Amino acid sequence: MNTNQVNQGTIENGGEDSVAVLTPPLSLDCESGTDYRAPNLLHRILALLKNVRPGSDLTRFSLPPIFNIPKSQLQCYGESVYCVNSDMLTKCANGETPLERFISVVAWTISTLRPLMFGVAPYNPILGETHHVSRGNLNVLLEQVSHHPPVTALHATNEKDKIEMTWCQYAIPKFYGINKDSIVLLVKHTPYSLGRGQRWDILGLFGFFLYNYAAPLYHIGTSIETQVLGKRQLKLLNNGETYVMNSPNLVIKFLPVPDVEWLGNVTVRCQETGLEAELCFKGTSFLGRRGNYRSIKGKILSSMKTIYEISGHWDRTVTIKDISNGKMTVIYRAKDVISAMKTPVVKDVKSWDKAKDSKTAIEDKERELVRNRISKGEAWVPNHFVLSNCKQETGEWEWEWEDLDVS
Repeated sequence: MNTNQVNQGTIENGGEDSVAVLTPPLSLDCESGTDYRAPNLLHRILALLKNVRPGSDLTRFSLPPIFNIPKSQLQCYGESVYCVNSDMLTKCANGETPLERFISVVAWTISTLRPLMFGVAPYNPILGETHHVSRGNLNVLLEQVSHHPPVTALHATNEKDKIEMTWCQYAIPKFYGINKDSIVLLVKHTPYSLGRGQRWDILGLFGFFLYNYAAPLYHIGTSIETQVLGKRQLKLLNNGETYVMNSPNLVIKFLPVPDVEWLGNVTVRCQETGLEAELCFKGTSFLGRRGNYRSIKGKILSSMKTIYEISGHWDRTVTIKDISNGKMTVIYRAKDVISAMKTPVVKDVKSWDKAKDSKTAIEDKERELVRNRISKGEAWVPNHFVLSNCKQETGEWEWEWEDLDVS
């Protein structure tokens, strides 16, 4: 699929024409709500309760389509590579010195992050699903190579600039609860007393209620932290350089302020030059204070010695400071890279029941295929990737590009 040429088409459906529309890429503009507006929270809660009954088997629970944005996780993953306004990959390849190229790779790594919307998620890919996009000189192919655990592999090439990329993504979610000390802190720092004429602050009300009336909820889940494992590798073939990096963790916060954040430590390393960058992605505190919201702190090292300090915000600007002379240089402007990426407007889904039926049919078909393979003693073989390494102790999977599709 070429996103520069294919935008929409008309599909015949029982005598009625319906328009198939490519959904907008995740970008800074998504937060304004102009491209996609999730159904309101009440509708989503009612849809969730409608699908859960006493005694239900939650291992077969399917998230209602009203919780899904109209695109696959494969597409969202691929967009972080091919949906940009500035060709940062070419800049990586064209740097005159190893240090220039390394700084460009660090900036490009930051550019792969996208703002996400709370309360909605893309559709889970089915086993064997692929997503292929050609844009300019860049060709990107993704495949869902495993379902349990869910693993996505990506391979991209730029023949003109001699760039090759292989990624593997495997997410492990963990649930975190609230404790009594956090509630005490919440109550302590927010007003809730009407006796002195103070207003009822929403955080104070929440904390007051939990502390006095909801002791059984002390260990309720307040966030989901998803550790994103898998090897990410970028090769600049003309320079004989290989860069290896990891991904920050994806954290979904429910309390006290719902949000989705990228948090944690990221390392970018060039094996041939010995250059290394350490990045720390920060977010809001438990009380919802946004002083470090979407901030980055880090450093670039050469021979274990810091030569640049990194600071900024991944959704605004990121700068580096030369330790030797104090010079500040902007290496990344999010507005120039991941904003104003327009595609046809998403059509509002009027019939969620039809969407649910279609989603259920796909999931049931996939379960049937799994049962058939098990009964025949067959294993799933991906078309474009092979498993090169699996670390049982850490749960990390590594897949290498090897196009096996002979069709």
